[in-house]
Amino acid sequence: MNIFEELKARGLVFQTTDEEALVKALTEGQVSYYTGYDPTADSLHLGHLVAILTSRRLQMAGHKPYALVGGATGLIGDPSFKDAERSLQTKETVLEWSDKIKGQLSNFLNFENGDNKAELVNNYDWFSQISFIDFLRDVGKYFTVNYMMSKDSVKKRIETGISYTEFAYQIMQGYDFYELNNKHNVTLQIGGSDQWGNMTAGTELLRRKADKTGHVMTVPLITDSTGKKFGKSEGNAVWLDADKTSPYEMYQFWLNVMDDDAIRFLKIFTFLSLDEIDAIEKEFDAARHERLAQKTLAREVVTLVHGKAAYNQAVKITEQLFAGNIKELSASELKQGLSNVPNYQVQAEDNLNIVELLVSAKISPSKRQAREDVQNGAIYVNGERVQDLTYQLQDEDKIDGQLAVIRRGKKKYFVLTFN
Repeated sequence: MNIFEELKARGLVFQTTDEEALVKALTEGQVSYYTGYDPTADSLHLGHLVAILTSRRLQMAGHKPYALVGGATGLIGDPSFKDAERSLQTKETVLEWSDKIKGQLSNFLNFENGDNKAELVNNYDWFSQISFIDFLRDVGKYFTVNYMMSKDSVKKRIETGISYTEFAYQIMQGYDFYELNNKHNVTLQIGGSDQWGNMTAGTELLRRKADKTGHVMTVPLITDSTGKKFGKSEGNAVWLDADKTSPYEMYQFWLNVMDDDAIRFLKIFTFLSLDEIDAIEKEFDAARHERLAQKTLAREVVTLVHGKAAYNQAVKITEQLFAGNIKELSASELKQGLSNVPNYQVQAEDNLNIVELLVSAKISPSKRQAREDVQNGAIYVNGERVQDLTYQLQDEDKIDGQLAVIRRGKKKYFVLTFN
Protein backbone atom coordinates (compact mmCIF):
# COMPACT_ATOMS: atom_id res chain seq x y z
CA MET A 1 0.00 0.00 0.00
CA ASN A 2 1.51 3.36 -1.03
CA ILE A 3 1.15 6.45 1.15
CA PHE A 4 -1.81 7.83 -0.80
CA GLU A 5 -3.66 4.51 -0.57
CA GLU A 6 -3.03 4.45 3.17
CA LEU A 7 -4.32 8.00 3.59
CA LYS A 8 -7.49 7.02 1.73
CA ALA A 9 -7.88 3.87 3.80
CA ARG A 10 -7.65 5.97 6.95
CA GLY A 11 -10.35 8.34 5.69
CA LEU A 12 -7.92 11.23 5.31
CA VAL A 13 -8.49 12.17 1.68
CA PHE A 14 -11.53 14.34 1.05
CA GLN A 15 -10.72 16.01 -2.25
CA THR A 16 -7.81 16.39 -4.67
CA THR A 17 -7.24 18.52 -7.76
CA ASP A 18 -5.91 15.60 -9.84
CA GLU A 19 -5.68 12.32 -7.96
CA GLU A 20 -3.90 10.37 -10.69
CA ALA A 21 -1.20 13.03 -11.10
CA LEU A 22 -0.77 13.38 -7.33
CA VAL A 23 -0.38 9.62 -6.82
CA LYS A 24 2.19 9.55 -9.62
CA ALA A 25 4.18 12.37 -8.01
CA LEU A 26 4.09 10.76 -4.56
CA THR A 27 5.24 7.37 -5.85
CA GLU A 28 7.94 8.55 -8.27
CA GLY A 29 10.00 10.74 -5.94
CA GLN A 30 10.14 13.13 -3.02
CA VAL A 31 7.39 15.75 -2.95
CA SER A 32 7.73 19.03 -1.05
CA TYR A 33 4.39 20.02 0.47
CA TYR A 34 3.01 22.53 2.93
CA THR A 35 0.20 23.06 5.39
CA GLY A 36 -0.73 26.49 6.72
CA TYR A 37 -1.80 27.43 10.24
CA ASP A 38 -3.18 30.89 10.92
CA PRO A 39 -2.56 32.15 14.48
CA THR A 40 -6.20 32.83 15.36
CA ALA A 41 -5.56 31.73 18.96
CA ASP A 42 -2.55 31.02 21.16
CA SER A 43 -2.85 27.29 20.59
CA LEU A 44 -3.79 24.76 17.95
CA HIS A 45 -6.59 22.31 18.71
CA LEU A 46 -7.76 18.83 17.71
CA GLY A 47 -9.28 20.20 14.51
CA HIS A 48 -5.76 21.12 13.38
CA LEU A 49 -4.33 17.77 14.43
CA VAL A 50 -5.80 15.98 11.40
CA ALA A 51 -3.72 18.01 8.95
CA ILE A 52 -0.67 17.94 11.25
CA LEU A 53 -0.69 14.15 11.50
CA THR A 54 -1.36 13.78 7.78
CA SER A 55 1.72 15.94 7.22
CA ARG A 56 3.67 13.69 9.58
CA ARG A 57 2.54 10.56 7.73
CA LEU A 58 3.78 12.02 4.44
CA GLN A 59 7.10 12.93 6.05
CA MET A 60 7.47 9.38 7.39
CA ALA A 61 6.92 8.20 3.80
CA GLY A 62 9.93 10.27 2.68
CA HIS A 63 8.33 13.53 1.53
CA LYS A 64 9.39 16.98 2.74
CA PRO A 65 7.03 19.16 4.82
CA TYR A 66 6.92 22.92 5.13
CA ALA A 67 4.89 24.15 8.09
CA LEU A 68 3.63 27.64 7.34
CA VAL A 69 2.56 29.90 10.18
CA GLY A 70 0.31 32.64 8.83
CA GLY A 71 1.79 35.69 10.47
CA ALA A 72 0.40 37.84 7.64
CA THR A 73 -2.86 36.04 6.84
CA GLY A 74 -3.55 35.87 10.57
CA LEU A 75 -3.69 39.67 10.56
CA ILE A 76 -6.43 39.57 7.90
CA GLY A 77 -8.76 36.73 8.85
CA ASP A 78 -10.08 33.87 6.74
CA PRO A 79 -13.78 34.28 5.82
CA SER A 80 -14.23 30.59 4.98
CA PHE A 81 -17.63 29.46 6.21
CA LYS A 82 -17.78 32.06 8.97
CA ASP A 83 -21.06 33.85 9.59
CA ALA A 84 -19.36 37.14 10.42
CA GLU A 85 -15.99 38.83 10.03
CA ARG A 86 -13.31 37.84 12.51
CA SER A 87 -12.08 40.37 15.02
CA LEU A 88 -8.74 41.71 13.85
CA GLN A 89 -5.84 41.10 16.24
CA THR A 90 -2.86 43.39 16.83
CA LYS A 91 0.50 42.59 15.27
CA GLU A 92 1.92 41.97 18.73
CA THR A 93 -0.79 39.42 19.53
CA VAL A 94 -0.42 37.63 16.21
CA LEU A 95 3.37 37.50 16.66
CA GLU A 96 2.98 36.02 20.13
CA TRP A 97 0.46 33.44 18.94
CA SER A 98 2.66 32.58 15.94
CA ASP A 99 5.59 31.76 18.22
CA LYS A 100 3.43 29.46 20.35
CA ILE A 101 2.12 27.64 17.30
CA LYS A 102 5.67 27.17 15.99
CA GLY A 103 6.56 25.46 19.25
CA GLN A 104 3.58 23.12 19.04
CA LEU A 105 4.29 22.09 15.45
CA SER A 106 7.84 21.09 16.41
CA ASN A 107 6.33 18.38 18.64
CA PHE A 108 4.90 16.51 15.67
CA LEU A 109 7.24 16.94 12.71
CA ASN A 110 10.93 16.10 12.42
CA PHE A 111 12.76 19.43 12.11
CA GLU A 112 16.14 18.00 13.09
CA ASN A 113 17.65 15.73 10.48
CA GLY A 114 17.35 13.97 7.14
CA ASP A 115 17.00 15.28 3.61
CA ASN A 116 13.26 15.60 4.24
CA LYS A 117 13.45 17.40 7.57
CA ALA A 118 10.59 19.83 8.10
CA GLU A 119 11.05 23.54 7.50
CA LEU A 120 9.18 26.27 9.34
CA VAL A 121 8.14 29.35 7.38
CA ASN A 122 6.08 32.46 8.13
CA ASN A 123 4.24 34.27 5.35
CA TYR A 124 4.78 37.58 7.12
CA ASP A 125 8.39 37.30 5.92
CA TRP A 126 7.39 37.84 2.29
CA PHE A 127 4.18 39.85 2.63
CA SER A 128 5.93 42.45 4.76
CA GLN A 129 8.31 43.07 1.83
CA ILE A 130 5.62 43.62 -0.83
CA SER A 131 4.02 46.99 -1.48
CA PHE A 132 0.28 47.19 -2.09
CA ILE A 133 0.82 48.45 -5.63
CA ASP A 134 3.28 45.65 -6.46
CA PHE A 135 0.90 43.04 -5.05
CA LEU A 136 -2.01 44.33 -7.17
CA ARG A 137 0.17 44.45 -10.31
CA ASP A 138 2.07 41.17 -9.83
CA VAL A 139 -0.59 39.01 -8.20
CA GLY A 140 -4.02 40.63 -8.25
CA LYS A 141 -4.13 40.88 -12.06
CA TYR A 142 -4.23 37.08 -12.32
CA PHE A 143 -7.54 36.83 -10.47
CA THR A 144 -10.86 37.94 -11.90
CA VAL A 145 -13.58 39.12 -9.56
CA ASN A 146 -15.86 36.51 -11.14
CA TYR A 147 -13.40 33.76 -10.16
CA MET A 148 -13.13 35.04 -6.61
CA MET A 149 -16.91 35.41 -6.26
CA SER A 150 -17.41 31.80 -7.37
CA LYS A 151 -15.79 30.43 -4.20
CA ASP A 152 -18.28 28.92 -1.77
CA SER A 153 -16.52 30.60 1.14
CA VAL A 154 -17.28 33.99 -0.45
CA LYS A 155 -20.75 33.16 -1.76
CA LYS A 156 -22.00 32.36 1.73
CA ARG A 157 -20.92 35.76 2.99
CA ILE A 158 -22.18 37.98 0.17
CA GLU A 159 -25.68 38.26 1.63
CA THR A 160 -24.49 39.23 5.11
CA GLY A 161 -21.56 41.28 3.85
CA ILE A 162 -17.85 40.65 3.37
CA SER A 163 -15.12 43.26 3.62
CA TYR A 164 -12.47 43.72 0.95
CA THR A 165 -9.97 42.62 3.60
CA GLU A 166 -11.47 39.15 3.89
CA PHE A 167 -12.39 39.03 0.20
CA ALA A 168 -8.67 39.34 -0.62
CA TYR A 169 -7.70 36.51 1.74
CA GLN A 170 -7.84 33.85 -0.97
CA ILE A 171 -5.32 35.78 -3.11
CA MET A 172 -2.92 35.96 -0.15
CA GLN A 173 -3.18 32.22 0.42
CA GLY A 174 -2.73 31.63 -3.28
CA TYR A 175 0.45 33.71 -3.21
CA ASP A 176 1.79 31.60 -0.34
CA PHE A 177 1.72 28.57 -2.62
CA TYR A 178 3.40 30.51 -5.41
CA GLU A 179 6.12 31.81 -3.08
CA LEU A 180 6.85 28.38 -1.59
CA ASN A 181 6.94 26.82 -5.04
CA ASN A 182 9.29 29.51 -6.30
CA LYS A 183 11.69 29.29 -3.35
CA HIS A 184 11.41 25.64 -2.25
CA ASN A 185 9.78 23.78 -5.17
CA VAL A 186 6.69 23.05 -3.06
CA THR A 187 4.12 21.36 -5.33
CA LEU A 188 1.44 20.15 -2.89
CA GLN A 189 -0.73 21.94 -0.38
CA ILE A 190 -2.66 20.08 2.35
CA GLY A 191 -5.50 21.57 4.39
CA GLY A 192 -9.00 21.14 5.72
CA SER A 193 -11.87 20.69 3.30
CA ASP A 194 -13.21 24.15 4.20
CA GLN A 195 -10.02 25.58 2.64
CA TRP A 196 -10.62 24.20 -0.85
CA GLY A 197 -11.43 27.59 -2.38
CA ASN A 198 -8.38 29.29 -0.87
CA MET A 199 -6.09 26.38 -1.76
CA THR A 200 -7.14 26.16 -5.41
CA ALA A 201 -6.43 29.89 -5.69
CA GLY A 202 -2.81 28.80 -5.27
CA THR A 203 -2.90 26.27 -8.10
CA GLU A 204 -4.61 28.91 -10.27
CA LEU A 205 -1.86 31.44 -9.58
CA LEU A 206 0.86 28.88 -10.27
CA ARG A 207 -0.76 28.00 -13.59
CA ARG A 208 -1.40 31.57 -14.74
CA LYS A 209 1.73 33.31 -13.43
CA ALA A 210 4.36 30.57 -13.73
CA ASP A 211 2.79 28.03 -16.09
CA LYS A 212 3.26 25.32 -13.45
CA THR A 213 0.99 22.65 -12.00
CA GLY A 214 0.40 22.36 -8.28
CA HIS A 215 -1.57 19.82 -6.32
CA VAL A 216 -4.12 20.28 -3.57
CA MET A 217 -5.32 17.62 -1.17
CA THR A 218 -7.89 18.34 1.52
CA VAL A 219 -8.52 16.30 4.63
CA PRO A 220 -12.07 16.05 5.97
CA LEU A 221 -13.32 18.30 8.73
CA ILE A 222 -13.76 15.81 11.54
CA THR A 223 -17.20 15.48 13.04
CA ASP A 224 -18.62 12.94 15.45
CA SER A 225 -21.55 10.71 14.48
CA THR A 226 -23.98 13.48 15.49
CA GLY A 227 -22.40 15.90 13.01
CA LYS A 228 -20.67 18.02 15.66
CA LYS A 229 -17.23 19.17 14.48
CA PHE A 230 -14.03 19.73 16.40
CA GLY A 231 -13.02 23.36 16.64
CA LYS A 232 -12.95 26.46 18.78
CA SER A 233 -15.78 28.11 16.83
CA GLU A 234 -18.02 25.29 18.02
CA GLY A 235 -17.24 26.11 21.64
CA ASN A 236 -15.97 22.59 22.33
CA ALA A 237 -12.31 22.92 21.41
CA VAL A 238 -9.81 20.46 22.84
CA TRP A 239 -6.58 22.45 22.76
CA LEU A 240 -3.09 21.03 22.25
CA ASP A 241 -1.74 23.40 24.92
CA ALA A 242 -1.78 21.58 28.27
CA ASP A 243 -2.54 24.84 30.07
CA LYS A 244 -5.76 25.25 28.08
CA THR A 245 -6.83 21.59 27.97
CA SER A 246 -5.06 19.41 30.51
CA PRO A 247 -3.84 15.93 29.55
CA TYR A 248 -6.52 14.55 31.90
CA GLU A 249 -9.26 16.50 30.09
CA MET A 250 -7.96 15.31 26.72
CA TYR A 251 -7.85 11.74 28.05
CA GLN A 252 -11.47 12.03 29.19
CA PHE A 253 -12.49 13.46 25.81
CA TRP A 254 -11.20 10.42 23.93
CA LEU A 255 -12.42 8.00 26.60
CA ASN A 256 -15.95 9.29 26.07
CA VAL A 257 -16.23 9.30 22.29
CA MET A 258 -19.18 7.32 20.97
CA ASP A 259 -18.75 3.72 19.92
CA ASP A 260 -19.66 4.57 16.33
CA ASP A 261 -16.72 7.02 16.13
CA ALA A 262 -13.98 5.17 18.01
CA ILE A 263 -12.54 2.98 15.24
CA ARG A 264 -12.74 5.78 12.67
CA PHE A 265 -10.84 8.08 15.03
CA LEU A 266 -8.19 5.41 15.64
CA LYS A 267 -7.45 5.45 11.90
CA ILE A 268 -7.28 9.25 11.76
CA PHE A 269 -5.54 10.23 15.00
CA THR A 270 -3.14 7.36 15.74
CA PHE A 271 -0.15 5.73 14.10
CA LEU A 272 -1.30 2.22 14.84
CA SER A 273 -1.22 0.16 11.66
CA LEU A 274 -4.48 -0.60 9.87
CA ASP A 275 -3.96 -4.28 10.70
CA GLU A 276 -3.64 -3.42 14.40
CA ILE A 277 -6.79 -1.33 14.23
CA ASP A 278 -8.67 -4.16 12.50
CA ALA A 279 -7.69 -6.49 15.36
CA ILE A 280 -8.81 -3.89 17.94
CA GLU A 281 -12.12 -3.49 16.11
CA LYS A 282 -12.88 -7.21 16.30
CA GLU A 283 -12.13 -7.32 20.03
CA PHE A 284 -14.05 -4.09 20.57
CA ASP A 285 -17.15 -5.32 18.75
CA ALA A 286 -17.16 -8.49 20.85
CA ALA A 287 -17.34 -6.50 24.12
CA ARG A 288 -18.10 -2.83 23.53
CA HIS A 289 -18.86 -2.22 27.20
CA GLU A 290 -15.14 -2.67 27.94
CA ARG A 291 -14.41 0.35 25.68
CA LEU A 292 -11.15 -1.03 24.29
CA ALA A 293 -11.21 1.28 21.27
CA GLN A 294 -11.74 4.40 23.39
CA LYS A 295 -9.04 3.40 25.88
CA THR A 296 -6.59 2.75 23.05
CA LEU A 297 -7.49 6.04 21.39
CA ALA A 298 -7.00 7.96 24.66
CA ARG A 299 -3.64 6.28 25.27
CA GLU A 300 -2.29 6.89 21.78
CA VAL A 301 -3.38 10.51 21.33
CA VAL A 302 -2.55 11.78 24.83
CA THR A 303 0.87 10.12 24.61
CA LEU A 304 1.42 11.60 21.16
CA VAL A 305 0.45 15.15 22.21
CA HIS A 306 1.67 15.30 25.82
CA GLY A 307 4.00 12.32 26.36
CA LYS A 308 3.90 9.02 28.23
CA ALA A 309 4.21 10.56 31.72
CA ALA A 310 1.20 12.82 31.14
CA TYR A 311 -0.83 9.85 29.89
CA ASN A 312 0.09 7.79 32.96
CA GLN A 313 -0.88 10.70 35.19
CA ALA A 314 -4.25 11.04 33.43
CA VAL A 315 -4.95 7.34 34.01
CA LYS A 316 -3.96 7.67 37.66
CA ILE A 317 -6.24 10.67 38.20
CA THR A 318 -9.12 8.83 36.52
CA GLU A 319 -8.69 5.68 38.58
CA GLN A 320 -8.20 7.43 41.94
CA LEU A 321 -11.13 9.81 41.46
CA PHE A 322 -13.38 6.90 40.49
CA ALA A 323 -12.32 5.05 43.62
CA GLY A 324 -12.68 8.18 45.77
CA ASN A 325 -9.02 8.01 46.83
CA ILE A 326 -8.50 11.77 47.00
CA LYS A 327 -5.43 11.57 49.23
CA GLU A 328 -3.61 9.47 46.63
CA LEU A 329 -3.49 12.50 44.35
CA SER A 330 -1.35 15.63 44.52
CA ALA A 331 -2.81 19.14 44.42
CA SER A 332 -1.74 19.56 40.78
CA GLU A 333 -3.38 16.27 39.83
CA LEU A 334 -6.58 17.26 41.61
CA LYS A 335 -6.60 20.60 39.81
CA GLN A 336 -6.55 18.69 36.53
CA GLY A 337 -9.15 16.14 37.53
CA LEU A 338 -11.53 18.61 39.17
CA SER A 339 -10.96 21.68 37.01
CA ASN A 340 -14.65 21.95 36.13
CA VAL A 341 -16.15 21.59 39.60
CA PRO A 342 -17.22 24.52 41.82
CA ASN A 343 -14.37 26.21 43.67
CA TYR A 344 -14.45 28.18 46.91
CA GLN A 345 -11.61 30.33 48.24
CA VAL A 346 -11.28 29.92 52.01
CA GLN A 347 -10.06 33.12 53.61
CA ALA A 348 -7.22 33.04 56.14
CA GLU A 349 -9.42 34.65 58.80
CA ASP A 350 -12.24 32.13 58.34
CA ASN A 351 -12.80 29.92 61.36
CA LEU A 352 -15.76 27.88 60.23
CA ASN A 353 -17.04 24.53 61.35
CA ILE A 354 -18.13 22.05 58.69
CA VAL A 355 -21.77 23.21 58.72
CA GLU A 356 -20.85 26.88 58.29
CA LEU A 357 -18.30 25.99 55.62
CA LEU A 358 -20.85 23.99 53.60
CA VAL A 359 -23.18 26.98 53.55
CA SER A 360 -20.47 29.58 52.83
CA ALA A 361 -19.12 27.48 49.93
CA LYS A 362 -22.69 26.94 48.64
CA ILE A 363 -22.24 23.19 48.93
CA SER A 364 -25.44 22.97 51.01
CA PRO A 365 -28.23 25.55 50.56
CA SER A 366 -28.90 26.15 54.25
CA LYS A 367 -27.59 25.36 57.72
CA ARG A 368 -30.48 22.98 58.29
CA GLN A 369 -29.64 21.07 55.10
CA ALA A 370 -25.93 21.17 55.92
CA ARG A 371 -26.55 19.62 59.34
CA GLU A 372 -28.67 16.89 57.75
CA ASP A 373 -25.99 16.22 55.12
CA VAL A 374 -23.32 15.82 57.80
CA GLN A 375 -25.44 13.71 60.16
CA ASN A 376 -26.64 11.48 57.30
CA GLY A 377 -23.04 10.73 56.23
CA ALA A 378 -23.30 12.53 52.89
CA ILE A 379 -20.23 14.75 53.40
CA TYR A 380 -16.66 13.61 52.71
CA VAL A 381 -13.48 15.61 53.18
CA ASN A 382 -10.66 14.30 50.97
CA GLY A 383 -12.52 11.03 50.60
CA GLU A 384 -13.21 10.49 54.32
CA ARG A 385 -16.70 10.78 55.79
CA VAL A 386 -17.25 13.58 58.31
CA GLN A 387 -20.25 13.34 60.67
CA ASP A 388 -19.12 15.64 63.47
CA LEU A 389 -21.11 18.91 63.27
CA THR A 390 -18.31 20.80 65.03
CA TYR A 391 -15.53 19.55 62.71
CA GLN A 392 -13.14 22.22 61.43
CA LEU A 393 -10.61 21.78 58.64
CA GLN A 394 -7.06 21.22 59.90
CA ASP A 395 -3.71 21.83 58.22
CA GLU A 396 -3.48 18.11 57.50
CA ASP A 397 -6.67 18.42 55.43
CA LYS A 398 -4.92 20.82 53.04
CA ILE A 399 -3.40 18.70 50.27
CA ASP A 400 0.06 20.12 49.51
CA GLY A 401 -1.07 23.08 51.60
CA GLN A 402 -3.22 24.25 48.71
CA LEU A 403 -6.64 22.67 48.61
CA ALA A 404 -9.17 20.26 50.07
CA VAL A 405 -11.90 18.33 48.30
CA ILE A 406 -15.42 18.01 49.64
CA ARG A 407 -17.80 15.48 48.20
CA ARG A 408 -21.52 15.70 48.82
CA GLY A 409 -23.28 12.44 48.12
CA LYS A 410 -21.82 10.06 45.54
CA LYS A 411 -20.72 12.38 42.75
CA LYS A 412 -20.90 16.09 43.63
CA TYR A 413 -17.37 17.41 44.14
CA PHE A 414 -16.29 20.83 45.41
CA VAL A 415 -12.76 22.21 45.72
CA LEU A 416 -11.71 24.46 48.58
CA THR A 417 -8.56 26.48 48.00
CA PHE A 418 -6.48 28.25 50.62
CA ASN A 419 -4.39 31.42 50.60
